[in-house]
Amino acid sequence: MVDLKNRTRKLLIVLFCICAITIITFNYSSTSSLQLAFWRSNKPISKALCACRQCISVEDENPWFRKRFNPSISPFLSQKNAMLSTSTFKWWQRLSPRGNKANYRNVVQKLFQVFPGQEHYNDSAPNRCRTCAVVGNSLNLIGSNYGVLIDSNDFIIRMNAAPILGYEKDVGNRTTHRVGYPGSFQKLPNDVHLLLIPFKTETLQWITEALTTDTMKSAPSPEMTLINTDKVLIYNPTFLKYVHDVWLERHGKYPSTGFLTLMLAIHICDEVNVFGFGADKDGTWQHYWETMKFKRTAPTGVHPGEYESFAMKLLACNNKMKLFEGR
Repeated sequence: MVDLKNRTRKLLIVLFCICAITIITFNYSSTSSLQLAFWRSNKPISKALCACRQCISVEDENPWFRKRFNPSISPFLSQKNAMLSTSTFKWWQRLSPRGNKANYRNVVQKLFQVFPGQEHYNDSAPNRCRTCAVVGNSLNLIGSNYGVLIDSNDFIIRMNAAPILGYEKDVGNRTTHRVGYPGSFQKLPNDVHLLLIPFKTETLQWITEALTTDTMKSAPSPEMTLINTDKVLIYNPTFLKYVHDVWLERHGKYPSTGFLTLMLAIHICDEVNVFGFGADKDGTWQHYWETMKFKRTAPTGVHPGEYESFAMKLLACNNKMKLFEGR
């Protein structure tokens, strides 16, 4: 019996060593590679590039993160990066073929006549500590009492038309950025940045008209106005493809709005805190403001929900973000 226990203990040690070596050398090209990477032991962060206690842009020894993180690709469309590569343009056009009849070059030219198209948030420095809260829409926020914690961040990034009024205790009452697409916004305060995700050329035409007429005619709230064009940001299609190809390894048709928002924060923030993602404690997938007759026990749509979820857990495991899973 003692010999059996000793042999079992030695076998476990050997397996652990094999797993450690495999994780370091494996090319991480499949879902199984992500599962191996999840079990990496967390090492203390060093060589800080910001003033926060833990910095995302750190030169650590994590091959999974180092292989994927590319700070040279800007999350925002600008005059500098508006001309897309052939491969990016073709992929982006396929996302919504019916909405790409207009000439992209002409549309972008008109856009930059009214939209500044400048670079944003590329001021990373050892004396900067930009904390960001990415607030999802999950039912697990209800009863979480995260409101004060969310509001303590420098940037509070929310998605689509998720309401705040009546839910402040759990979701906070501050917003610095709203991420979405035409039809998903409601009226925004003048001090909130609108971050538009364009899945087709017509989206860029839409925002050009909105900036020109000060009215988003196709939004749920027709009175929604954009007075300050400096508050408008547009998601870069090149960055969108980068997230799909590199971070999600081309799973699903394209990333969800939530994952695109998370990756935006990973690239512009020094610390990222994530709230309201995934199911609640009962496994229900539902927005925190909805009342549904039937519980949805799995994510739906064209997005690779399980793959995104595991990538998020890997980021949390490797100290690249903090994941608050609510109740």
